[in-house]
Amino acid sequence: MNPIFIRKADRIQGKSLTLRNACVSDAKFILKLRTDENKSLHISKIPYDLLLQEEWIRRYQKCDVEAYFIIQNSQGTPLGTIRLYDAQGASFCWGSWILIDEAPTNAAIESALMVYSYALKSLGFLTAHFQVHKSNLRVCKFHERFGAIRVSEDEVQYEYTISNEAIILSLEKYRRYLPDGIVL
Repeated sequence: MNPIFIRKADRIQGKSLTLRNACVSDAKFILKLRTDENKSLHISKIPYDLLLQEEWIRRYQKCDVEAYFIIQNSQGTPLGTIRLYDAQGASFCWGSWILIDEAPTNAAIESALMVYSYALKSLGFLTAHFQVHKSNLRVCKFHERFGAIRVSEDEVQYEYTISNEAIILSLEKYRRYLPDGIVL
């Protein structure tokens, strides 16, 4: 399979988290995350404009080239966002990954594993590529522990790729963060 688009799932169930397709009613939560002074240090800046955010979500809902999820706990409380986009043959990009400060410690690793599992098993991708702001050392180290390789850089960010083998190894290594019975 050679994906050319990214199908939106209504829900992706993890062990303790759910990824839910973003909708217009999430605009205020998304805007709060993206304009938070600390959270927005390593992401592209946007104005605090609820109408613009709602319009962006409406456009997103009509496209078939990305999937934007709200990360939530088992009670349905939003914990963050994560997005798949920029399909290039068998590779997908993921980002817009922001978690609230109160998110449980496993939220980062579980949401990353959920994205990789969904992209490989449901969408047919084999590899991933993404960018990380150079000053975001914690996230750089996180991706490198998963086997991501830094392939280039510019003044602001590093470009990473992660192979199919590294993704599968990470899914196996961190299996305890995935639901029981998941086929890798």
